[in-house]
Amino acid sequence: MKSDRSLARSVAFPRVINVHDFRRLAKKRLPAVVFAYIDGGAEDEVTLRENVAAFGDITFRPRQCVAVRSCDLRTTVLGETFELPFLLAPVGFCRMFYPKGELHAARAANEAGTGYILSTFSGTRLEEVRAATSGPLWFQLYVPGGRDVAEATMARAKAAGYTVLVVTIDTPMSGMRERDFRHGVRPILQKDLWGSLPYAWQFVTRPRWVLDYCADGRPSVFPNVELPGKGAMPCGDVGMILESTIVTWDDFRWMRDAWKGPIVVKGVHTGDDAKRAIDAGTQGLVCSNHGGRQLDGVPATLRALPEVLDAVNGRIEVLMDGGIRRGGDVVKAIALGAKAVLVGRAYAWALGAAGGPGVARAIDILRTDIVRTLRLLGCPSIRDLDRSYISTDSRHYPR
Repeated sequence: MKSDRSLARSVAFPRVINVHDFRRLAKKRLPAVVFAYIDGGAEDEVTLRENVAAFGDITFRPRQCVAVRSCDLRTTVLGETFELPFLLAPVGFCRMFYPKGELHAARAANEAGTGYILSTFSGTRLEEVRAATSGPLWFQLYVPGGRDVAEATMARAKAAGYTVLVVTIDTPMSGMRERDFRHGVRPILQKDLWGSLPYAWQFVTRPRWVLDYCADGRPSVFPNVELPGKGAMPCGDVGMILESTIVTWDDFRWMRDAWKGPIVVKGVHTGDDAKRAIDAGTQGLVCSNHGGRQLDGVPATLRALPEVLDAVNGRIEVLMDGGIRRGGDVVKAIALGAKAVLVGRAYAWALGAAGGPGVARAIDILRTDIVRTLRLLGCPSIRDLDRSYISTDSRHYPR
């Protein structure tokens, strides 16, 4: 049945061969400021580019004359088995890319047998996303508004059936995302009519997106963040509130008490912070530099991964994100030692280009890439991958 659906989606998108094709289509459909939000990074975007380039420094070592007729892509993360070795990463305000975007992404992930991580800064209520699918959902936590607001959001997520809390720690303030500012993100989000006028051209030239956005009610708040005396948090307040509510390692004490379930810390770059994550009582971590959107000039995530894995030494589970564009990238990350990976831009471009069917097609592309890569490697299962299947540039990936 899945293969039939995959074939139908490939017919529906005849010119989409890889996820880069969805990037091209998203750029055509979305206003420049929205596309920049998905596509851009911080400052000179050095880390953004390095996240992708780092995969080129790892080469494969295939085993020939091995009959691999089928491949097992299943992996188990925090006790839950997924049909694919990647989950959809938390991406803020997907509703800006496509009407009810979070619902479409969650459904596509769950139909493919994998997990979806909903951002605190989503444009759709977490209960509505949960009602849209019966598959596995995790909840990513920021703490805008402080502890009381965060605990209320966590209680809602727990009651709705989200199983894992993902705490992002690399946002003491927003990175300087220059592309966003060049396209007028500040006056547009703040509803500054006069300030927005110089940027109106990007909406005039994207009438289909404008119609879709208006039909979706022109959402402009984060409904999962209820600020005392104010209601749902307006989209324009994110940077200011993040700066006033920094997460520290001590905060994991009350988070553990409030959540009473598995916690994954996202945004670890170094071995020292990996050890702190263990000391904080977390069950897993995501080696991540926020897709190159926070501090520019940090190493590519894939280059930081070996240090993090060495520090963890198997005590908690390690995932990674950043730069995943092909199924071969997923294979390289897992061969290097990651338990699974998170993909963000790969599905965000597809969502912005074509909604739910686009996300489903992007997942199909990555799945097919992984199977092909494993068969060409002579490896029958994701669980069989290790460093013997890859060769690393010793300048960047010390053993």
